[in-house]
Amino acid sequence: MLIPLTRQAFEDLIPLIATGAQYKYYWGGVQEIIRRALISVVGVTIIWLIGMAFGDGGQALSLIFRIIVGLYWLWAPVYQASLRNKTYRRYKYSGFARGRIFDVYITEELVGEEEQVNNKGKLEIIEIKERRLNVEIEDEIGFLAKIQAPLRRSYKVINPGEIVELLVLSNKPNLATIERVTDVYLPRYNLWVGEYPYLRRDVFLQISRELN
Repeated sequence: MLIPLTRQAFEDLIPLIATGAQYKYYWGGVQEIIRRALISVVGVTIIWLIGMAFGDGGQALSLIFRIIVGLYWLWAPVYQASLRNKTYRRYKYSGFARGRIFDVYITEELVGEEEQVNNKGKLEIIEIKERRLNVEIEDEIGFLAKIQAPLRRSYKVINPGEIVELLVLSNKPNLATIERVTDVYLPRYNLWVGEYPYLRRDVFLQISRELN
């Protein structure tokens, strides 16, 4: 089942400003927080030095920029999530899709690289790999989409044949070509699957109830 949605519904589902779940996604772990804090400290110091060079005339403006940069560690996740949302909001059309899981399997994917000095003192590039869940989805016509997500314990219940719901994006009014899909919802388990929480889930569930 594939039902086109209005532009207003689409923008409600993927908001311009980050949701709480999206903010949490980009908040990161301790290392990421420390990295943002260091950027804030360095930025504030540089702006303070520039302000000192301009004398009293530049102090007021310097103070404003120091406050903004000093809070970078706090507002950066909102900015990052909003940029990611914007890449999806640029698509012109969207649709509510319901299908079934055709296949589920695990792969090992390259997610990053690190530089490391070996015991001979030479710099090496270390590949960072992560095991990921792959879910292939089909509807009554055939193949619909494939999504990937980091492995979680809660995903053990996922099996072929399960009903799923998701949002599909396209630049064609009839949704003939699907360009992107969002995180996926499994009604039976009240479970969301995906790498990034694109959707406002309360709005999506409301739309799902209305269409049912």
